[in-house]
Amino acid sequence: MTALTLPARSDAPVGAVRGLVADLGAMAARAVRLTVRDVDSMITAAVLPVVILLMFTYVFGGAMDVGTSYITYATPGIILLAAGFGAASTALFVERDMSGGMIDRVRSMPVVAWTVLAGHVAASLVKNLLTTAIVFAVAWAVGFRPTADVAGWLGAIGVLVLFLHAITWSAVLVGVLVRSPDAASGFTFVVMFLPYVSSAFVPVESMPTWLRGFAEHQPVTPVIESVRGLLVGGTPGAPTGDALTDTIVLAVAWCVGLSAVFAAASAAAFRRRR
Repeated sequence: MTALTLPARSDAPVGAVRGLVADLGAMAARAVRLTVRDVDSMITAAVLPVVILLMFTYVFGGAMDVGTSYITYATPGIILLAAGFGAASTALFVERDMSGGMIDRVRSMPVVAWTVLAGHVAASLVKNLLTTAIVFAVAWAVGFRPTADVAGWLGAIGVLVLFLHAITWSAVLVGVLVRSPDAASGFTFVVMFLPYVSSAFVPVESMPTWLRGFAEHQPVTPVIESVRGLLVGGTPGAPTGDALTDTIVLAVAWCVGLSAVFAAASAAAFRRRR
């Protein structure tokens, strides 16, 4: 169990806020240390998306007509797939804390207990942003050439951060609810499924009608198309102008809404579980 070093608490409002910030910092630092020590998880989160990127580009990409180079079309989707892999490990970390005695220990200390969950979210954001940078670097090496200006890059990063935040809170909820590591691992299959049934790898117009409706209206599709439109605007599958604005608004609404729902549900489940 990772050691915790916490400052003395104060009952004054300012002191309480400082104590809360200190708790968040301590829990986030602990979660980062746990993540770094989990070498297998780190390797999987960094290597698997790269393997998928190379496989789709060089094995399947030549057989898919998306109107542009396949690496240009598929990179935004693979970035979101990488985010899903990274978030899945968060469910395992939270489940271990819930069933391994860490939560009982924290509840016996002068610490705001839910900061354990927020710490895992912060660590997941750091890890997934690093993974995203690795995928970007490999994609650049094999031909991905974004045309975005500074505003476009900032917008794309902002949408990705919001998506990472939402999907990580969903993993936290799974970690709080389940009772075994195997059940927490099942979250991987859910997060892997959504990008495949979206515009990540092929245009939704190429899908059967019964599947196209789900692909067009699930939350991953507007996130992918927002990132694609911001980074490589003007290419096939990348919305521009008012369509891009509408897509970004929809993506942000999905991410903020899902974050609020999953965070509230995680807090409620955390309070009830003993």
